[in-house]
Amino acid sequence: MTRKKRYLRIVHVLFAALLLIQLIPDRLNTETYAQYVVWFALIAEALTLIVSSVIKKPLSLTLFVDVVSCIYGLLIAWTLATAKFNLLKAALFPPPGRVFMQLIEDHEKIVVNILSSVGIILQGYLLAAAAAIILGMLLGSSERLGNVATYIAKFLGAIPPIVYIPYGIALLPTFHSVSVFVIFLATFWPVLAGTMSGVMNVDKKTLDSARVLNVNRFTMLFSVILPASLPQIFIGYNQGLTVSFVLLTSAEMIGAQSGLGYYIKNYSDFGDYTRTLVGLIVIGVVIVVISFAFNKIQQYLLRWKR
Repeated sequence: MTRKKRYLRIVHVLFAALLLIQLIPDRLNTETYAQYVVWFALIAEALTLIVSSVIKKPLSLTLFVDVVSCIYGLLIAWTLATAKFNLLKAALFPPPGRVFMQLIEDHEKIVVNILSSVGIILQGYLLAAAAAIILGMLLGSSERLGNVATYIAKFLGAIPPIVYIPYGIALLPTFHSVSVFVIFLATFWPVLAGTMSGVMNVDKKTLDSARVLNVNRFTMLFSVILPASLPQIFIGYNQGLTVSFVLLTSAEMIGAQSGLGYYIKNYSDFGDYTRTLVGLIVIGVVIVVISFAFNKIQQYLLRWKR
């Protein structure tokens, strides 16, 4: 790419606009902490310039700068509607500088809550994924069993796992185990259905070629059928991952003593909407980062499809 394509983009205009609007006098009577917005913009612009210098694929660069442009545009609109023109109720919609300041002040507490939430997600998600793949491959290898199990999985998967929380609280020793159980259910059924679908729809030519080579049943399942079923399995993974975050946040807002959902619920009960917005932003960032990492793993395991 030429330097013009790398560096002459609308994202830099929006960066300059974000800095310039900080010069407009504030209409709020309280401190808006505009310096935190400036520091955020400078860090984001430096990162954008670095990525623009090293990235090789034009589409990847365009996607990255478009995301940063949207962030700049949101911050511009947010700043104008709050700190500069006071169009929104300050108690409910604090200016971005105040939110960034609170994010920095609460960073230790936020990290603890992130680790709590991500730990629960990983435990329930990995347990469900392992169990669903093994069971799905066994059931899917028999067409008769697979057809019956598919309808059972669809029926049980249609029941929102959050309704099991009262039973989990009554039967399990801690709320942590209840949360893991809910994430397990949220992930298990879509992965099971995806695995069975993938196994039952493996190309017959692939199976015939493996039989000609006289491979044993174990090798057939895990070296032939499993790789061929991965696209369908990952569809179930994606569904389970999306639902898991929604359910975990809801569960943490009901009775947890830690986690991002608890962080939001705790401060919203006291009317602290600055910290509530901090929690919402952190949840969004965590979900995006985990989804990005998951997509990279998926692309690596399915690289043979390219």
